[in-house]
Amino acid sequence: PQLVPLLVQAARTTSTVMFLCAAALVSSYMVTLADLPQQMTEMLAPLMGHPKMLMLAIAILLLAVGTVMDLTPTILVLGPVLTPLAIKAGIDPTYFGVMFVLIGTLGLIHPPVCTVLNVVCGVARISLESATKGIWPFLLTYIVLVGLLIAVPEIVTAPLHLFH
Repeated sequence: PQLVPLLVQAARTTSTVMFLCAAALVSSYMVTLADLPQQMTEMLAPLMGHPKMLMLAIAILLLAVGTVMDLTPTILVLGPVLTPLAIKAGIDPTYFGVMFVLIGTLGLIHPPVCTVLNVVCGVARISLESATKGIWPFLLTYIVLVGLLIAVPEIVTAPLHLFH
């Protein structure tokens, strides 16, 4: 007797996630079609001599892209374009990868797409508005952490040197 409502709820949650994935795929296709990666490379080229400024610009770019695109398409579309640029600017590749994923995951929890937050709202049966209000302190803390890691990259790279 309780199986049917459970299956209906699972179908609703799954359809919401699949709709968001489809929207992210369309966004990814449009970014590729518009040749946005090449334009971003040209836009960021003047910052090649300033690794921290380049990382800040990439962070802002990833935050902007994260508002409309899911993490996987972001990595697949922008990763191959931005990684060589970062390495050429003297940014440690491991540090860049950590930062890319950290910044990219912000898009999963902040509006308007907020894929993970939508799933949480569906499972918890709460409104997106109330969940968004609840995440702001965590979101701000996350942003401060990313700013700190951009200012002091050694926080990420120092432990790596202990193992070499």
